[in-house]
Amino acid sequence: MQSPRTAKAALPHRVEPNAPAPKPSRPPALSPQACSGANSWPFERDSYASTALSDVVDRSLHAAVSRLTAGLSPAALTEAYLDWMIHLASSPGKQTQLVEKAVRKSIRLARHMSQCMLSGTDTTAQPCIEPLPIDRRFASKEWQQWPYTFLYQSFLLHQQWWHNATTGVRGVTAQHERVVEFASRQLLDMFSPANFIATNPQVLRKSVEESGMNLLRGWQNFVEDWERAISGAKPVGTEEFTVGGNVAISPGKVIFRNRLIELIQYAPTTDKVRPEPILIIPAWIMKYYILDLSPHNSLVRHLTNQGFTVFMISWKNPDPDDRDLGMQDYNTLGIMAALDAVSAVLPKSKIHAVGYCLGGTLLATAAAAMARDGDDRLQSMTLLAAQTDFSEAGELMLFINESQLSFLEDTMWEQGFLDTKQMAGAFQLLRSNDLIWSRMIHDYLMGERAPMNDLMAWNADATRMPYRMHSEYLRRMFLDNELSEGRYRVGGKPVALTDIRVPIFAVGTQRDHVAPWRSVFKIHLLTDSNVTFLLTSGGHNAGIVSEPGHNGRTYQVQTKSHLDHYTAPDTWAASTPTKNGSWWPEWTTWLLERSGAQVGPPQMGAEMAGLYPMGDAPGTYVMQD
Repeated sequence: MQSPRTAKAALPHRVEPNAPAPKPSRPPALSPQACSGANSWPFERDSYASTALSDVVDRSLHAAVSRLTAGLSPAALTEAYLDWMIHLASSPGKQTQLVEKAVRKSIRLARHMSQCMLSGTDTTAQPCIEPLPIDRRFASKEWQQWPYTFLYQSFLLHQQWWHNATTGVRGVTAQHERVVEFASRQLLDMFSPANFIATNPQVLRKSVEESGMNLLRGWQNFVEDWERAISGAKPVGTEEFTVGGNVAISPGKVIFRNRLIELIQYAPTTDKVRPEPILIIPAWIMKYYILDLSPHNSLVRHLTNQGFTVFMISWKNPDPDDRDLGMQDYNTLGIMAALDAVSAVLPKSKIHAVGYCLGGTLLATAAAAMARDGDDRLQSMTLLAAQTDFSEAGELMLFINESQLSFLEDTMWEQGFLDTKQMAGAFQLLRSNDLIWSRMIHDYLMGERAPMNDLMAWNADATRMPYRMHSEYLRRMFLDNELSEGRYRVGGKPVALTDIRVPIFAVGTQRDHVAPWRSVFKIHLLTDSNVTFLLTSGGHNAGIVSEPGHNGRTYQVQTKSHLDHYTAPDTWAASTPTKNGSWWPEWTTWLLERSGAQVGPPQMGAEMAGLYPMGDAPGTYVMQD
């Protein structure tokens, strides 16, 4: 019988991401004691060659499969469906309930169908099921005519039944239930009657009116998009927006550069400025200029017009040589290097730090580490659609488990980064009706191109993610939730968000699929600072780009002292009054209240510290494809 020591020695080596391969060791000399007995090889170990070969073969296979599955792990999906099917098969009560629901829905549909047939084409029969408020596929009046009302009502009833079937099965894990429900919904959406010419009355009407020219234009649009996709070109219309031409044109200079960032210092637009500068840390998943789009909706320009000195980090678009850049590098080479440069330009001033999305998460970790180490350079901290607790991170959590992350790591291991198309595919799945099927209907069946705007052009200008950093981010933040639990390490020591004492301004957006606002709201639970939370209309990107004068914008805002009792997010939303307009002025007022009297603007760079203007904004890193 093997001893625990022997059993442990016989296990294959586990190769961690980015860890050096284990060195082969020479086996100990044979002894009479070792050779005696039936199992007489206590020193038996797998060879270095077999360990390395198996690792390479497995990872290469997974990377090849990922190209066919859009980065989704077949094992993770199979595991979820098996969990659901086994528990459903052993739940006769649930099965009986589903049969009953199917019968009732069939009766409702038959009654509705008979009413529609009796009332003819201009039916006034009440639908037996209404689409969800966010589902606009069947909103036009053509869908209320026979037989199209029957088609879409039948589809919605099937969709509702499958939702009942995939949820509420006792014993299924919460994540597996969400995965099965999500995957089933995606499959059903493929067969929506809105997606086909013969069953979409709007497409049929337009085809008759234009004698099929809409379908010809749609075919041309499809061919053009396909050619651009296989050649790696950007979508149609993006050429109308050029970085440094008509977007990202706020005047400034690059005053610092290292292998990961360029730091832009923007020129003042007022005679006097506030002594506290603003440092913006954008997400590195996309390029920084979402915060400096066209002149009318540039957050940078808005801040400089309010009398602030603004600095912006522009992240490098990583390539295979950057595969081993980790979260610690993004902290030291990114935010801390930028803080040091800003402090060199304005050595006596504290800094208003602003983090957007991933940049906000990084800022929170850096602020906690600075508080731990006695670094008091921050005057305030603003988090724009940024999460610090990932236990309820929305539908992105569907892709976060050990199987899926290992599969994704193998994909990144082969190429050294996560490709832009792989990231875009995951986000499109979360909003498939808006980003896939509605676009297909509009562009290919209706033959119409949606006009490109600056935000859409920016969205198509994606970046890559280094292998090590993205693996660490997904595991340590999403999977293990280390930051909110005080286990995330910066500089080798854990950090706690409760150490942060500077005032916090946190912004959530109502329709955020990336950082759900209720998840962002958890900053109230994780810090002992005064927190001003603002909830604005819009999504993850469009809600942040909310310039004054933007039609239809609303927001809610309320400040919680560290002495106040906690309020649940839904209670907060129900009790906080709604204001019309952009949230930008509300935020700048908050910043001004925490800033000193105006002074003369600083020089561009800091010659004494070796920070010289290296070139005009927007710099060189933002130009990298």
